[in-house]
Amino acid sequence: MNTAEFVNGTVKSHEWGPRGTAGATFAGRLTFEDVSLSFGPIPAVRGVSFDLKPGEIVCLLGPSGCGKTTLLRIAAGIERPETGRVLIDDLEMAGPKNFVPPEKRNIGLMFQDFALFPHMSIIDNVAFGLRGLRRADALNEARHALKRVGLEDYERDYPHRLSGGEQQRVALARAIVPRPQVMLMDEPFSGLDQRLRDSVRAETLALLKETRATAMLVTHDPVEALGLADRILLMRRGRLIQAGTPTEIYRRPADAEAARFFCDMNELTGRIRNGQAETPLGTFPAQSRAEGEAVLVMVRPQAFSAAPAGLGPEGFVLAERFIGDATLLTVIFKGLEEPVAIRMPAGTAPGQGTSLAFSIDPAQVLVFTADGSTPI
Repeated sequence: MNTAEFVNGTVKSHEWGPRGTAGATFAGRLTFEDVSLSFGPIPAVRGVSFDLKPGEIVCLLGPSGCGKTTLLRIAAGIERPETGRVLIDDLEMAGPKNFVPPEKRNIGLMFQDFALFPHMSIIDNVAFGLRGLRRADALNEARHALKRVGLEDYERDYPHRLSGGEQQRVALARAIVPRPQVMLMDEPFSGLDQRLRDSVRAETLALLKETRATAMLVTHDPVEALGLADRILLMRRGRLIQAGTPTEIYRRPADAEAARFFCDMNELTGRIRNGQAETPLGTFPAQSRAEGEAVLVMVRPQAFSAAPAGLGPEGFVLAERFIGDATLLTVIFKGLEEPVAIRMPAGTAPGQGTSLAFSIDPAQVLVFTADGSTPI
């Protein structure tokens, strides 16, 4: 894939190296068992347990301050847990009886700011983790990694001469060149602009698949997690709230707060009538709840589409906003005090001042108990 960046008013464009040429590793199993850590009186991580299968790509997802980076630092050996254990391939890396330092864990670590050594050339940065090899062998391995990320012509340059995207690729080459069992990545794409971020993410995912290393990537971006992960671990206030595939965690969030993290939701109060949640926008399945019970109904903006007159709730379009491939609508419906946010494909959305019927895709509707704590 070609990646272009604007540097000093000009466009720099570099092809990544051929896919399938990165060296493979023996992937490790990463296990957390009831891990906790506090900083003073503040609990950063509380009773976290999970197991990453060899070769699995997992995203630690959650808002800032939820404990994601602390977990990554514990996995790396930068922080030591107060309670619990961390294991790689069933060998204790941290726990009551043992603590293995970071350099002996066979992990690759990539920081948010890339953490390249400014006084070292690009080739020496990449070869830094290969100090156990002869100098010539280390440089050969580093050149191979640089070629895979498309920067073999820059081996004698220094980090300050490269753009942010290029530095990110150097950091990635440095992380993969020792062929780690486990790759740990802390917000690796957050410093890149949106267009560059998409292409670099795609190439990084391809590279991780080639190396076959187990990967744990920290992000606060749900779109990034959905697009990269085999499995998502959703964190909140130091606890693991939910674990599952992107499809599972998006379609069946653990609670209303988890649903809000993935999408801006329209939230309605419903009442149970004959096993259905009854709302001004229609009725939706809600089994095993008491007749007349209040429930929280959440409808995603993309759930709506135009319907023939009389075959759906009628709304009046207060405002429309074109955003490229979609149009955002603000619509009022009878029986609702607050307007509803609707997202429709550009070219299909009605104009401002239009009244029309809408159909609602039930797969885009979530029903919870009134306090939002339990899905129905």
